[in-house]
Amino acid sequence: MAEPGSRDAVVIVHRATTSTEAMIIRGLLESAGLKVPDFSPGEPFPMHTPPAGMTDGDIVVLSSQAEDARRIIADYLSSEEGVEVESSDEEPPGELT
Repeated sequence: MAEPGSRDAVVIVHRATTSTEAMIIRGLLESAGLKVPDFSPGEPFPMHTPPAGMTDGDIVVLSSQAEDARRIIADYLSSEEGVEVESSDEEPPGELT
């Protein structure tokens, strides 16, 4: 892992299609011990500005951790652990008609 203050560049390892997906993947990478800079505009005190051409859904990591991050993301996306959205056509459990 790169030392704090190092000049290791950041690279985009994934482009999330929703803010929820971005949040989940950032959390997944952070829980695996990877440094995941967040340049989201919702941050009240942003410390850095995002590199040119980046979007809110871009997941970036230090270049030295990119291979591990891509593997973790690929394993997650190929698993069945994805977020499920329930259909609104179904009645909530426990409700009597």
